[in-house]
Amino acid sequence: MPTHSPNSLRVALPENWQIAGFGLYIHWPFCAAKCPYCDFNSHVAAHIDADRWKRAYLSEIARIGSETGDRVLSTVFFGGGTPSLMNPDTVADIMDAVRNTWTTANDFEATLEANPTSVEAGRFAAYRQASINRVSVGVQALNDNDLKALGRLHTVKEAMSALDVAHANFDRVSFDLIYARQHQTLAEWRAELRAALELSPSHLSMYQLTIEQGTAFGDRFRRGKLPGLPDEDLGADLFLLTQEICDAAGLSAYEVSNHARPGHECRHNLMYWRSGDYAGIGPGAHGRLSFQDRRYSTETELAPGRWIESVEASGTGELSRQILSEEDRDLELLLMGLRTVEGVDPRRLSKRHRVDLRNESLLDLEYIKLDSDRIFVTPRGRPVLNAIIQELVRQT
Repeated sequence: MPTHSPNSLRVALPENWQIAGFGLYIHWPFCAAKCPYCDFNSHVAAHIDADRWKRAYLSEIARIGSETGDRVLSTVFFGGGTPSLMNPDTVADIMDAVRNTWTTANDFEATLEANPTSVEAGRFAAYRQASINRVSVGVQALNDNDLKALGRLHTVKEAMSALDVAHANFDRVSFDLIYARQHQTLAEWRAELRAALELSPSHLSMYQLTIEQGTAFGDRFRRGKLPGLPDEDLGADLFLLTQEICDAAGLSAYEVSNHARPGHECRHNLMYWRSGDYAGIGPGAHGRLSFQDRRYSTETELAPGRWIESVEASGTGELSRQILSEEDRDLELLLMGLRTVEGVDPRRLSKRHRVDLRNESLLDLEYIKLDSDRIFVTPRGRPVLNAIIQELVRQT
């Protein structure tokens, strides 16, 4: 754990959380079924001891609060897994502990992820009473055949019903869609995206289907059993079509995969992309915590059983805490910040780490743009973002 010496304080400069925010991520690792494309730390369990899990979360909140209780908390995000499977009383007790541990921001955001099959009017009303003020619904597709191929347990009709319940209970509702699916054409995605926009969303998260190792899709792909995936050109066309249609509908991208009406951006994710501070609680949750001039990477036990046993036996679910080098801090700032339209403030980069921000070839190609206090990737450069970052970063 870090030690804080008065001699190391940089009184003249604000701390990292004051620049980019401080958030709390709570990972609920359980799902009703494992989706074949999912590489998140999610598990199917026959029995869950809800009280035991609640005690573990409350214990971790107290531990993190002992280090950071003087900070203003901007956001809480319940991710998973399927947090909408959590007992609303558990969520309420967690949120009570959060409010008793930190002062919350005036625009405090508390998000809970939900799957359509677990959305119930009474449950959502109880989450709202527990101070949840934003939900993100995993719709993923507006086509029943593709929902089945993606391993989803809900139908389009159930997804529409879930969104109706969400809108009846929350002012801020987002939903996810996956595109670049098997055998999907540009015309099909155009029609599906327009149907999604007819639902008048204020926020949409849209991800290209990626095939990850260790997933069921990854295994099928390796064996040549996943036909109809788009080639690179079609994938790029699908991405560009997404930008075009959403821009015209008033939901421009504020990050590579996220679109919102002005003022409806996900504040928690913005905190990540701005390299703010966040504590990660739960199996496999990561965190970034800054104390004076040092920034720490935290990791937790990945397996749910080991994590909860660690909390109970040793008073912490944290597996490791390591100081990030200046090079790693700069790389993270660029990797995360250049995903957003607002870009990165170069003044936050280390003076000792050379980063070539005036890359003439990228400027000439209009892939990046520099103004008086920001560097950002242009819409032209966004489809090749990873290559741009590799070109920008120069290790000493």
